[in-house]
Amino acid sequence: MANTKTNTQVAAVLEQIADLLEAQNENPFRVRAYRDGAGTIRQLDKPVASLVEKDGLEALTDLPNIGQGIAAVVGEYLSSGKSSVLQDLEAKVSPEKVIANVPGIGKKLAGRIVDQLHIENLEELEEAAHDGRLEEVEGFGSGRIEGVRTALAGMLSRSARSQQKSRSADRKKTAHKADDPPSVALLLEIDEEYRKKAKTGDLHKIAPRRFNPSGEAWLPIMNAKRDGWNFTALYSNTQQAHQLGKTDDWVVIYYERDGKERQHTVVTETKGTLKGKRVVRGRELENREYYGAKSKQRVRNTA
Repeated sequence: MANTKTNTQVAAVLEQIADLLEAQNENPFRVRAYRDGAGTIRQLDKPVASLVEKDGLEALTDLPNIGQGIAAVVGEYLSSGKSSVLQDLEAKVSPEKVIANVPGIGKKLAGRIVDQLHIENLEELEEAAHDGRLEEVEGFGSGRIEGVRTALAGMLSRSARSQQKSRSADRKKTAHKADDPPSVALLLEIDEEYRKKAKTGDLHKIAPRRFNPSGEAWLPIMNAKRDGWNFTALYSNTQQAHQLGKTDDWVVIYYERDGKERQHTVVTETKGTLKGKRVVRGRELENREYYGAKSKQRVRNTA
């Protein structure tokens, strides 16, 4: 069976390794080596999988910025779909620590970013800084976001930045067209269905890699289709969710249509006029409008 890993996927693995090495204050030359290797893979005019299948790993070391160590990482990922180097680093370094390493963020804001946007590496952070999602996180005004963009521009490889900005531009072009997000009402409907099925044990369970040393399959996952959207729902498996005991409350909903995937988190509100109600984070006004409309409907029905 032919290997289907794309150059983008292979490069992403190398960039994630670079992020985690940097968070551990590893030798900057080693960090740069992985970033430069990722850039080489992205810029290849042929699939790296085909190159290795035809000529072996030796073909990789003939490329610029690819030494034997990086070639071995690429070879393992192409053959097994995994990287033991990446897995070992992920076990040692949380996404919060990676993001906190960016100047102007710090530990507290990094926790909010991971909790709310479920970002796990610097490439995803840069995308969020350019497509408007970072503005939804408390503590990020225009000045701080611009500082984050500048910092990331110096930390990430040119090829990675180019790819992320291209994707962000695509989102902006279609922001008011077919890629408008699902309504709050639809997201809450998916949330309710997921939690009911999870409670009754009707969903398949997966074993997440993070925060799961025993390898137990405990995380229920649900796939659904509604109004042209493909949804995947599962409880949050972030560090903060575990620390606050919210792994059976916070629901992450991924939604995709026409190749564009985004996500929202649904939680039980703990303060304000909507305290105790399920709300979609980052869409506060729509939450209030949704429950306001439901309240008016109940009044009409009882009149």
